[in-house]
Amino acid sequence: MTTFLLLYFSVIIILVIMLLINRTKNNNQLSKIYTCSLVCILIWVTALLCQMTFAERYNIPPIYFDYVAYIGIGFLPISVLFTGICFSKTHVTFKKKHLLLFIVPIITLLLLWTNDYHHLLYEHYSIYLNDCVSGPYMIIHNIYSYGLLLIGVMYLLIFSFRNSGFFSKQSLLIFIGMLIPLVVNVLGTFKILPMTIYITPITFTLTMIFTALAIFKFNFLSATPIALQRIVDTMSDGYIVLNTYNVVVDFNLSLLKMLNTTEEKVRNKDFIELLNFTEFTKSEIKKVAHYIALSKSNNKTYTMDKENKVTEKYFHIEISGLMSENTNIGTLILLKDTTQHMIDLHTIQNNQNLLMERERLASLGQLIGGIAHNLKTPIMSISGAAEGLTDLIHEYDTSIGDPEVTNDDHHAIAKDMSEWVSKIKSYTEYMSDVITAVKGQAVTLSENDSTSFDIDELVKRVNILMRHELKNALVTLNTEMNIDKSTTLHGDITSLVQVINNMISNSIQAYNGEPNKVIDLIIKKHASNVVISVRDYGNGLPEEVKEKLFKEMITTKGKNGTGLGLFMSYSTIRAHFNGDITFETKQGKGTTFNIVIPIK
Repeated sequence: MTTFLLLYFSVIIILVIMLLINRTKNNNQLSKIYTCSLVCILIWVTALLCQMTFAERYNIPPIYFDYVAYIGIGFLPISVLFTGICFSKTHVTFKKKHLLLFIVPIITLLLLWTNDYHHLLYEHYSIYLNDCVSGPYMIIHNIYSYGLLLIGVMYLLIFSFRNSGFFSKQSLLIFIGMLIPLVVNVLGTFKILPMTIYITPITFTLTMIFTALAIFKFNFLSATPIALQRIVDTMSDGYIVLNTYNVVVDFNLSLLKMLNTTEEKVRNKDFIELLNFTEFTKSEIKKVAHYIALSKSNNKTYTMDKENKVTEKYFHIEISGLMSENTNIGTLILLKDTTQHMIDLHTIQNNQNLLMERERLASLGQLIGGIAHNLKTPIMSISGAAEGLTDLIHEYDTSIGDPEVTNDDHHAIAKDMSEWVSKIKSYTEYMSDVITAVKGQAVTLSENDSTSFDIDELVKRVNILMRHELKNALVTLNTEMNIDKSTTLHGDITSLVQVINNMISNSIQAYNGEPNKVIDLIIKKHASNVVISVRDYGNGLPEEVKEKLFKEMITTKGKNGTGLGLFMSYSTIRAHFNGDITFETKQGKGTTFNIVIPIK
């Protein structure tokens, strides 16, 4: 009577577990294979329950009920094997070779159904294992069945230990659950303990109870192998795993904090519906759903950024499909908190703008110094010319009515006056050129003015603005134009002049104050580009500077330089002219910087 009740309750327990699995929405491959194991045990237990109920009452040979029970007995080891493999690899692609696994169970069934003719499976059948006499084929059946069961159990245990730890609750439940039927089977098969054939299915039911606890309490049937929870919960980034139906099957604590929610509100919920209760807008939710759908068909990672205006948080979201042997098994979504990164980025941008403004002010100061020197000489000359004209006017005025002053004398005085006036005109024209060049630089020093200009205008501005610095350093600028002076460039001439002047200043400083040196300014056409080269014959650039040039702010001037000049120059040429800056340098031979600008 006790055995009957245990079998009866086993059937009820298995049906309840199958119902609960169906309700969890775990429709992945692992849950389906595990359900197959439940079906096998259900067939086994049900057949034996019918045997106890009807065999003696209706005088039916008990072995006939085993004809049905062995359908579950024969295929259960295969189901356990695939459960272990799927648990370890997440997904199993069934191939034709897997059909070979069914050969032995099918042969077992055929031999059982025809056992009366050959007795290869049973020489004498009895529900009491001690009285049962097995045939020669039973050895093959037992070795095969126990072998598959052992391999499947090893897969489950090894990967459960690896992912959750040996002493985790999940691992212990699986270990105890699988150990019970194996021990009982071995004791019964080798007739160590007297027992009936009904004990084994009852022990497998106990296995299902233990694994059911692992399923519902520790998420045994997730879409992916069980995560290293002790590690992922300490991650600053949040992650969430969806099955193929977009149902949440795994996540970490960081995700719950980011979404400001609880585990009960997330687990086994539809992820898209879940986003409706967060700070995500309808357009953002639609975008996430679109990326999830795309990720299921390829190995690409789709990204988007999210700003939470309420909490002033920034998130970077990555959506990737989980693929196994070209089959989608779910979706992985990573949420990275980029708030500190955005704060740092804004700080860097503000500091960079401050440095750029300082550099502009330094350039403006240099410009004003050049103006003072360039205008001082012609002003002094004009002042001298005015004095000369004053003397001539006085001389002319006193000569009026003097009979000794001839017409030739008057013409001589007029000629001297004319020469002084010519000099004043040349000085004022030079001052006008300086003012025009300086005005263009100073007015647009903090603006981007895109215009068209020719090479002649460019060189003229460079010569005027650098004359003071070159003269003070006793350095000569040799200008060589191997190009039509009327060649037109498009862009901000002010920025280009500033870049060239910066390079000439660097070349001057490369001589370390040595006088009577030469700098070459060479302008030529190469293919569809204008190449402006500034060449000095100094010591060249050190190796550590060459590797970092244009990539970061670096200087060879020590505390006297910021390294911002070349860094800004490179950025200016790239941004405003779609061009490039290259360089050639040799130790002890000098350095050449080449500004390459496309001709539009």
